[in-house]
Amino acid sequence: MSRVLALDIGTVRIGAAISDSLGVIAQGLGVWKAENDEWRRDFDAAITKYDPKVIVVGLPLRTDGKDSEAAEKVTAIVEGLRAEYPERNFVMQDERFTTVIAQRAMIEADTSRRKRRKNVDKVAAVIILEDWLESHRQ
Repeated sequence: MSRVLALDIGTVRIGAAISDSLGVIAQGLGVWKAENDEWRRDFDAAITKYDPKVIVVGLPLRTDGKDSEAAEKVTAIVEGLRAEYPERNFVMQDERFTTVIAQRAMIEADTSRRKRRKNVDKVAAVIILEDWLESHRQ
């Protein structure tokens, strides 16, 4: 199995996580600035360095499971990425509650508020990736 890249796309920051080459372990890759498409440089670098065949993108659905305005924006971003990277498989993954879970995990780990704010998107991306990997294990 090749590596899998996961993204938690927000309006201010984008969290990124990458799997190991066996598809067992997910680790945080970074937090990228979403403003002015600055994150595209980091995304391109991750594609070049890790060569993931699958990119899992968190889909921010409403608690009732319906699309939100944010989900529509994320879907539009993914459609653009699909056109630019046709050799990659982009998969949408339900990300409801991942930020809350990430916040709780960091609070339990006694992470300072400042570090939580800085890293919550990366941890959410790890959770999205772990969920996807778990659902695709044989």
